[in-house]
Amino acid sequence: MLFRVDPSAPRPLADQIAASVRRALADGEVQAGERLPSARELAASLTVNVHTVLRGYQQLRDEGLIELRRGRGAVVTADVDPARLRLGERVAELVDQARALGVRDDELVGLVRAALAGPAI
Repeated sequence: MLFRVDPSAPRPLADQIAASVRRALADGEVQAGERLPSARELAASLTVNVHTVLRGYQQLRDEGLIELRRGRGAVVTADVDPARLRLGERVAELVDQARALGVRDDELVGLVRAALAGPAI
């Protein structure tokens, strides 16, 4: 499994780490029961603080995707719907792009609602 982070990106590093795991789950690279690298190992390989990795792992734990246990580390907990994970990542990318363009949250929500309503007749 390949973890990538871009320190110059607007998205926080912990979010990027969590996104790497979600992407791996969505692509079938990681399965239920598999262990993720320890926070220390991953922090060293990415040259980030161990607490940054732990924040990313905690996000995944809060989403029910991994389990964090002392001595066992981070383990993927359950089978996931890859299509739903990919959709969530695409939404996060859309939000990042909108913020980079200076689009306000309410404007973005309006754009999404308009797209959901379908083409104007």
